[in-house]
Amino acid sequence: MLKTLLTAGTAFAALCTAFAAPALAHSDAVADAAADAAPDAAAAPEAAAGDAPSDIVVTGSTRAQRRFDVSYAINTLSPVDVEKIAPVNFADLIGQLPGFQTEITGGEVQNIYRIRGLPNDGGFVSFQQDGLPLFHENDGVFFRGDAILKQDLMTDRVEVVRGGPAPVYASYSGAIINAITVTGSDEHRGKAQITLGDTGLYRLDAYQAGPLGEDTYYAVGGFMRYHDGYRDNGFPNDKGGQIRANIKHVTDNGFVKFNVNYVNDHNVFYLPIPIADPRNPSVSLDPYIDYFTGTMNSPAFRNVNLIHRDGSGQIVSRSNDLADGRHMRMLNFGAQYEGDFDGWLVSAKAGYTQGKLRFSAFYSTTNPADGDAFAAGYLNRATAAFGPVSRFGYVLAGTDTVYDPYSASGLVMQGQYRDVQSNFYSAQSDISVARQFETGFGTHDIKVGVYASAYGEDRFQHFQNYLIEVAGEPRTLDLVAYDSAGAVIGRVTDNGVLNYAATLNDGDSDATMVAIYANDTWEILPGLRVDGGIRHERYSYKGWAALTEQANLGDATTLADDTTRAFTGVIINQKLKPKVTNWTLGANYDFSANVGIYGRASHLETPPNVQTVMSINPTRITTVADQFEAGLKLAFGRSYLYVTGFYTNFDPLNASFLAYDPTTGRNDVNVPFIGEAKVKGVEFDGSLAVTPWFKLNGALTISDPKYKSFQSATGANPELVEGNQIVRQPKIYGNVRPSFDFQTGDTDVSIYGRYTYMGKRFVDLYNNTALPAYGTIGAGVSARRGSWQLQLVGDNLFNAHGLTEGNTRTDELAGQGSAEAIYGRPIFGRNFRLVVSKSW
Repeated sequence: MLKTLLTAGTAFAALCTAFAAPALAHSDAVADAAADAAPDAAAAPEAAAGDAPSDIVVTGSTRAQRRFDVSYAINTLSPVDVEKIAPVNFADLIGQLPGFQTEITGGEVQNIYRIRGLPNDGGFVSFQQDGLPLFHENDGVFFRGDAILKQDLMTDRVEVVRGGPAPVYASYSGAIINAITVTGSDEHRGKAQITLGDTGLYRLDAYQAGPLGEDTYYAVGGFMRYHDGYRDNGFPNDKGGQIRANIKHVTDNGFVKFNVNYVNDHNVFYLPIPIADPRNPSVSLDPYIDYFTGTMNSPAFRNVNLIHRDGSGQIVSRSNDLADGRHMRMLNFGAQYEGDFDGWLVSAKAGYTQGKLRFSAFYSTTNPADGDAFAAGYLNRATAAFGPVSRFGYVLAGTDTVYDPYSASGLVMQGQYRDVQSNFYSAQSDISVARQFETGFGTHDIKVGVYASAYGEDRFQHFQNYLIEVAGEPRTLDLVAYDSAGAVIGRVTDNGVLNYAATLNDGDSDATMVAIYANDTWEILPGLRVDGGIRHERYSYKGWAALTEQANLGDATTLADDTTRAFTGVIINQKLKPKVTNWTLGANYDFSANVGIYGRASHLETPPNVQTVMSINPTRITTVADQFEAGLKLAFGRSYLYVTGFYTNFDPLNASFLAYDPTTGRNDVNVPFIGEAKVKGVEFDGSLAVTPWFKLNGALTISDPKYKSFQSATGANPELVEGNQIVRQPKIYGNVRPSFDFQTGDTDVSIYGRYTYMGKRFVDLYNNTALPAYGTIGAGVSARRGSWQLQLVGDNLFNAHGLTEGNTRTDELAGQGSAEAIYGRPIFGRNFRLVVSKSW
């Protein structure tokens, strides 16, 4: 498969170059005409949507310019692109771009975004709306950007910067995802769209935009959605929605815009499931927990009882409902001003976000265990607590109904219920001034700015472990101890609970930060440009964390409360003042309007996040990523090819993690690993317009993500990590998307497909357990007649098998004891969606 894709990538590049040859022979007059047409594209973005080299971009740039003219890798996703990709979630959309490896199987939000091998699950990707983040840090408490910024019809386009100047134009950023919102114009326009899916999906999207008065315009829209889910939870997976609105007033020299966003949405989180019997990995567990529809989410967790001891010594009991999922409530207000004062471009943006997150999820912990072996592991503890134990038996939790594991898989398993509560706020502002200066030796386009933010979040976490059967929508179990007379003398569990309050955290944090940045684009000669930028950031954190201790809550009839965490009543106050400096330097030379090359070096420093001051004994490391890239740009008519070679050196890399301890039920086994990550690779991003009715889009990334120079302060052997492939990162991934567009009578028809490939990865630092490569096929057809449109799309049409992660609570160091993963998060099975829309 690797050889096939490499051959295909080479052939695709050669074919694009061949098609480029006629375009390269065009006269300078054609090149001048293309340059003169660029401002028209900005005024009419819909007309340019199908011509990517002429797309006007604003992200990571001093001023709006053609995509072809910038000296870094950037993509623009128009509504037409989104329609043909037909993503199942935002991560699926971004994952079609080169350099972005995403995992889409967690559900609608909080998925994984990795850019060019940077070893993080999303912390180096900045989510922005109209050039400003809604929350300053990329990762909040159990949420990231896709939980507060959701794709809908109010998104005019999405601009994505990979590497390049991202560290200068955003904090923590190896990449920027910037959603540009719809704004009104002199003409009234709008659209309503209904989406129905065979997974129990019902969604309504709509927007309306137009004039509000003289030189004043409005736009408002959003979505409402109800979704049973791609997996069978026994309750709805997603319910809620989003609304966004803005008012824009055009002045003589610019505009002012006010916007508001409101999100109130529930999204259930999917975690890994066991897929094979650990006693014999060749035996599938599919008869008990279906590969495509099974999940450990269950109605058994609709009314869980969470118990802990507070700081005053009182026992606190709270009820919780897994069906609430990730309940995000967020309100954002923003304002934006741009003005041109005799060539001085002034931009000012400000926003304030207030939000509340309540997160409930059921996490995987250890592998399933043989029923008898699992019970025998508690014999000593049960005997010490209850007296001589003659035998163990299982019952359905809270009942006397006998449960025999050997009437099914012969296995039982553990899972961890997580309840997380967080309130957060973020005020952010950005003021910049840009000016072009003619000199005796070229033109300088200089931009200087100040960005500032005041933000914070609190956190309350309560994790509780349960014993369950190996099944989809599992029932909770009690493990009961009997004496020789057959009488119950005690229970290992309590109504299914193995460990009350296995993890308990409470804390609060606040931060302020100021960043000063500058960028200069120097056009030395026509087509020859050099640009450099720098950003210096200073942070001030303060916060507190509540200390905990191990406690026995005193119930002699069960072991479930013997080793809980309890608050001591003592808090520790913490402060931190990190500072970082980022920079970028690039050069670009365009041989013509059709051919160009560029190179760039960037330096990214990422400080510890604000959560460190509300954590006990956190790891505080400023991570550093040096990125280098060089690219070839070819644009010819409706076709283009961008080839980018890149190299990333990440040092120091903190690959430390907290492993799950089955004895205590806590994620408290600290495995410190500090080292480097080195990633080199090449990206292909192309579109080949073979005929007016056939187009082939594609993206391919080939890389070599490696660990280097690791050290460990514990007994773990860092030599076993040296040179290994970075956890969960493939060496090759990409997609091909053919599209046929034609007209029959008064109807415009599009038929399109998508093949997505994900290469082999590993679940562990030692590279012992592999996640096999997989590929999926999707297809769609749409028909537009007048203002009406009908679309049918299908994903994973042939039910391909694939895993996007293993069981990160227990396998991150040495794997799962098998050559291929037997516990993981499978991709979604075959599903279909019908979309009916009307525009006006």
